[in-house]
Amino acid sequence: MALYFENLDDRTRQLMLDEVEYDIANNQLHISPFLSGQGQRDYVNLLREAVQNGDDETLAQNLREHRRILRTLPRRNPKGGYSISATPENAAQVLAESEFNRYYIRALARRAIEDGISELVVYRAKPVSNPRPESEARIETSLPPTDLLEDLRSHPGDEPPTLGVPSGPNSGLSVRLP
Repeated sequence: MALYFENLDDRTRQLMLDEVEYDIANNQLHISPFLSGQGQRDYVNLLREAVQNGDDETLAQNLREHRRILRTLPRRNPKGGYSISATPENAAQVLAESEFNRYYIRALARRAIEDGISELVVYRAKPVSNPRPESEARIETSLPPTDLLEDLRSHPGDEPPTLGVPSGPNSGLSVRLP
């Protein structure tokens, strides 16, 4: 199920695309360890396509095709060494939701800054059956767009953002204009 993005329109999409290009230019585009060699080669174009014309579900579907997601991953064992484990079934969905949402939040932060809006409001963009208490506590709170943009730019990919939005894989939290 795709995330619900309240302010996903042409202007937000253009700012999302600008943020993708910013990451490429600054050599900080997150390339997930779940991506195969083919997935790594295709990722930028698939991301751009989803940002321009689709959503997180579009990106997830395209990542599932043409062996773009690895079937197995090496895992570090707690007592040393490595083993091979299966890639989670929902790897493409988790990756797509996370990355699309991060670019959406960054775009809304830029939009708010440009429009002189001082706060963005946290909301649940994806229904979850067992919400994390820390995620629930963030709903309807406000965040300054400048801080949010800086936080997400400085914590790409799997690094958890300091402000806690998004709050990790499958959190379902995003932001909206007030």
